[in-house]
Parts: sequence; C-alpha cells; structure tokens
Amino acid sequence: MALALFDLDNTLLADDSDFLWGCFLVDKGLVDKTTYDKANKRFYDDYKKGTLDIFEFLSFSLKPLTQIPTEKLTGLHKEFMQKHIIPIMTQKGMAQIQQHRDKGDITVIITATNRFVTAPIAEAFNVDDLIATDPEIIDGRYTGMVAGTPCFQEGKITCLKTWLENTSHDLENSTFYSDSHNDLSLLEVVTTPVAVDPDDQLKATALAKNWEIRSFR
Repeated sequence: MALALFDLDNTLLADDSDFLWGCFLVDKGLVDKTTYDKANKRFYDDYKKGTLDIFEFLSFSLKPLTQIPTEKLTGLHKEFMQKHIIPIMTQKGMAQIQQHRDKGDITVIITATNRFVTAPIAEAFNVDDLIATDPEIIDGRYTGMVAGTPCFQEGKITCLKTWLENTSHDLENSTFYSDSHNDLSLLEVVTTPVAVDPDDQLKATALAKNWEIRSFR
C-alpha cells in the first residue's frame, strides 16, 4: 500500500491551526491578551520566514496546556473545532484524501503542530494516522515539555522514520502534499512531492524541479 502524506496547516486547512488556537485562547481570556497575542504573531511570522526556534515556540505554545484542567481542555477544543477549524477544512483536501483511500493508500497527516491541537482535526479528516509533535504527559497532565523530537523541518523526517519502523511501511510510491518551504527536506525524499498553495520559496523550488503544483482552496 502506498503512503499519502499530508501537511495540515495551510495545506489541508486554509489557515494555521496552531496560530488559531493561540488566538482562541486570547479570545477566551485564558491567556494575557497583550503579551500572548504579540508573541503568537511573532512566532507565526518566524515560521513563515523559516527562522522559527521550534523549542522556544513549543515552550510558549504548550504552557497553557499545563494551566488549564484536562477536562476543560477537552471542552475548549470542541468549541475551537466548531468555530475555527471546521470552516477552514478544504473540500479539495478532503477529496484528495478520499481519492487515496479509494486506491487503498495509507493516508497520514504529518504536522509540526502539537498532537493536542491536531488529533481531533486528523480524526475529522478521516485519515489513517497522525504524526505530530507530542507534548509530554505525566500522570495525565501536560508538563509543557516535548516528548521526543519536534515534528518540524528535518524533525519531520526523524518522526516519519520512527513511524515507518513501527508500522512496517515504506516510502515506495509515496506522495507528500505541503504548502511550506519548511517541508522541503521531506518533499525531497518522497516519490511524488506536491506543492499545495505553496509559499513563494516552495513555489520557486517546485517550478525549478518540475514538481506538481496544486490548490486545495
């Protein structure tokens, strides 16, 4: 069975779930509006420029998970899904996932955004599995730390290799859909790289390498 990998933010989604979760926390008054909103926007800008310090960002983004009771987090995420995620799930992205499923391919979302934010989203897209940055959990509580390697840039390849070893799948006839130059290292190793609504840097690379360019919007 061939492997179909999908980036999440700005690929299957018409926005960034990590950034929107931060905005949602601000809107709910669960974090300090002035300082958190400013930092959230700075980190998002760094991500788009390719200069994001992933560990600094994760220290920032995972901290609220330690400050909100687990049972409240579940309810908040359901509200977040209804208000912010379901409206930006791309129909073409869902159709592409289904097309791969109809062919018998294994569909996997692979994302730098942490598993708390993305697991319900992956379920809504009906993919077979999710590879994401894992927040550390001890005794049922988030610690604010990362468990293992962040699934970002080269770390995506590290996380994917671990997943492949654990599932006995391989990259033969694999496809990866992404919008971001941050994913160039993974796009280079799959059989079929597809640039989806790509940023300027990825678009230039895709044109130079004659990769397919698609839009899910």
